[in-house]
Amino acid sequence: MSDTQTFLDTLQARSQGYQAEPTWIAARRQAGAARFEALGFPTRRDEEWKYTDVRSIARGNFALADDAEFSPASAAALTLPINAYRLTFVDGVFSAALSDVDSLPSSVQVLPLSKALEENHEAVGGPLGRLTGVEFSPFAALNTAFMEEGAVVRIAPGTVVEKPILLQFLSRAGQPVMCHPRVLVEAGSRSEATLIEHYTGESEATNFTNVVGELMLDRGAILAHYKLQEAPLGDMHVASIHVEQGRDTRYTSYNLSLGGSLVRNDLISDLNGQGAETNFLGLFFGQGRQHVDNHTKVNHNAPLTFSNENYKGILDDRAHGVFNGKVYVKRDSQKIEGYQSNQNLLLSDRAHIDAKPELEIYADDVKCSHGTTTGQLDENAIYVLRTRGIDEATARGLLTLAFAGEVLDKVSLDAIAERVELAVAGKLPERFNLAGLVETAVALND
Repeated sequence: MSDTQTFLDTLQARSQGYQAEPTWIAARRQAGAARFEALGFPTRRDEEWKYTDVRSIARGNFALADDAEFSPASAAALTLPINAYRLTFVDGVFSAALSDVDSLPSSVQVLPLSKALEENHEAVGGPLGRLTGVEFSPFAALNTAFMEEGAVVRIAPGTVVEKPILLQFLSRAGQPVMCHPRVLVEAGSRSEATLIEHYTGESEATNFTNVVGELMLDRGAILAHYKLQEAPLGDMHVASIHVEQGRDTRYTSYNLSLGGSLVRNDLISDLNGQGAETNFLGLFFGQGRQHVDNHTKVNHNAPLTFSNENYKGILDDRAHGVFNGKVYVKRDSQKIEGYQSNQNLLLSDRAHIDAKPELEIYADDVKCSHGTTTGQLDENAIYVLRTRGIDEATARGLLTLAFAGEVLDKVSLDAIAERVELAVAGKLPERFNLAGLVETAVALND
């Protein structure tokens, strides 16, 4: 039996529960299954997957979860300590008990996809799948075939959402399961909001999450989007996020990858209106044999648009990182600015990074640049810190954190920044002026 057929058989067994769904959903589900069957899982012969081997997913025997049972105490220990509107999913199944959206203003909707479809499926049918269809990738097709649950966020024009909107995805240990969440965000004109996707779970979990996100920003909308991925080290995580930006919009992505054995992020932003601005800030940290692959693309489809990308990778042990970022400038998209930077820090001689920044430009009045660097911790700076009475492990942690600082300094939510700092540098002592020591070490070394 082929790897693809195993997933299709699971879909067939599940199809009994889909019989009452609207015809348009059934049609898209069938299209997703057909496309997935035709493509199969990508292999390293495919250029977009050249450095990422997904056989551990393809050969997995994943069930589908039917309940959302999760200890409230365990969930509380994993939850970000943030005052937020919260939707929680356990192995892809919505948990009302672990969610809190009761105090939402009337101009904001935050619904599980199942409820949004039940209330008004036609309103969901238009935008759902418009940006990321079954043609995008085998994983997008697979997500469409299994599309059952997820989140729908609608923000009315002119609304400023005071608290973050938190979508929490919990992974349970036990029988390996898969889930295929769909995230749909419609931000009305001149609205402003912060969206957080948080992926975490029980440490022994070995599940597969395959999420598709479609974010649509109307004229003048501002969206800060945090994706904190600290899934258990046995989990596998694939995400496809597509953003559509109208005139004068501003989108900022904070893509923070800490967990998972195999991780693939595809992030695309279409700048379709003058004055649109996108910022991609990324930090990925790998240890053990983790594999983290980030593919990004910014499409400057209109003149007078701006993009800035800064991705940093930190890899230890035998971890493998991939960065492939592309800035595309459409013909006649004049007077645009597009900047891209990727810097990587290898903490082990066995860690490995494959980096490929790209520019594709079809206009002549543009300002664009790209670049990538890879290096190791400066032993002289470590020595300087040690002469200040700091042990070697702390010194290395300090310098590693300093390397990540250019991205972390822009993270305005302390609870998220603290999670990343702890993962990257460990528990650092508070009795030192850490920032001052790092600055001194670097200055003396120069």
